[in-house]
Amino acid sequence: MPNTLLHRTLLALSLALPACVAAQNDEWLIVQTGPLLDRPGQAPRSAATVLIRNGRIAAVRDGHAAAEAFAEVPATTRVLDLRERYVLPGLIDSHVHLASDKAGIEAQLDAVTHDTAHFAYEAAVNARKTLAAGFTTVRNLGDRGGVTLALRDAIAAGKLPGPRILDAGAPLSTTAGHMDPTLGFNDSLHDAIAAEHTTCDGADNCRRAVRRQIARGVDVIKMATTGGVNSRIGAGLGQQMFEDEARAIVETAHLYGRKVAVHAHGADGIALALRAGADSIEHGTLLDADTLALWRKHRAWYVPTLSTVNGYKERLAANPDAYRDEVRKKIEWRISVTGKALRQAVAGGIRIAFGTDAGVSLHGRNADEFELLVEFGLTPAQAIRAATLDAAELLGVDKDLGSIEPGKRADLIAVSGDPLADVRVLKQVAWVIKDGRVEKSP
Repeated sequence: MPNTLLHRTLLALSLALPACVAAQNDEWLIVQTGPLLDRPGQAPRSAATVLIRNGRIAAVRDGHAAAEAFAEVPATTRVLDLRERYVLPGLIDSHVHLASDKAGIEAQLDAVTHDTAHFAYEAAVNARKTLAAGFTTVRNLGDRGGVTLALRDAIAAGKLPGPRILDAGAPLSTTAGHMDPTLGFNDSLHDAIAAEHTTCDGADNCRRAVRRQIARGVDVIKMATTGGVNSRIGAGLGQQMFEDEARAIVETAHLYGRKVAVHAHGADGIALALRAGADSIEHGTLLDADTLALWRKHRAWYVPTLSTVNGYKERLAANPDAYRDEVRKKIEWRISVTGKALRQAVAGGIRIAFGTDAGVSLHGRNADEFELLVEFGLTPAQAIRAATLDAAELLGVDKDLGSIEPGKRADLIAVSGDPLADVRVLKQVAWVIKDGRVEKSP
């Protein structure tokens, strides 16, 4: 019998099975909640029951229904009692570096003393920490070695625990730009470091660089239009890419259906990225009225990554010589202006998505960002929405994630206390459910 005919026969037989048999073969979970923030930005339900079938939300009902209340589920369906907890959607971090756990001089040494296998294990450990913190989805913005691309696929296949990953592969910049991995190394090492996978110069070369990443299977493109705080070069934080280069990267990425995240600190580099059609601006440290007006016009997202300052402070407290002098000066400046741009963005009506830059800050401490977002302009409700519905829209996964609604993936977390009253309770996530599976419990 031809395979196609066999397939159709089996499909017809399966459709002919009684509903009760099909239901018994499904995987069901019923979650009874206390307050349920099923749609961030709207008022929570006072108490609810979430019915999960095969990793997706099947129904959300007010009150506490038991398994026997659902005719379609087997009597043996597991009921998870979270009635004493506050439940909300799994969180999303739009800017992480899972393969990175070091910074400054220590990170530079790591780059030439450890191999790919070392960074693979580092990334796996950091992924586990991130999931345990309640972040069920992340966007990984930079890993030249392909470690996180492989980790993405392993997690998706159920081989390892971790958040769902959208990965950018190698980040792109011009030679001597922020993402040039040869910065700070002796010239004799440059060929071994293979910067051509990350740097591009001129429009044609930048198109080629994007296509290299597309061929690797990346989900998003990351580029830098300005200098960076951690760049091992005293070239400042202003524009470091020409208009034709930035436009070539964005247009090529969009041609292949990929969004573009742009590392940019200086207002000139931010404006360049916005004119080119970037989908999000990462860091966005220096803003002026003209840039804000351009931002509103293009409706790009802003990912503030305020948590970087925590990472800088903690590393400097542990080792005052953790960074070279040219980097240390930029760090001190970055700490001094923390939150200023976010206040301007909030007042200017810019759309904000949650992102930490974990790797510069510590993995597993992603929720520290909530406290900073609230300190510098967002309400707790806005900060939570930035890490759920808004981050899902930025990542292009809002049909599946960001809220607890029928048809969406069953990503839920539970905490003790009301995060709308005190966003700091999100630093202590007690329960994590991803795709309908309990990944963390007390």
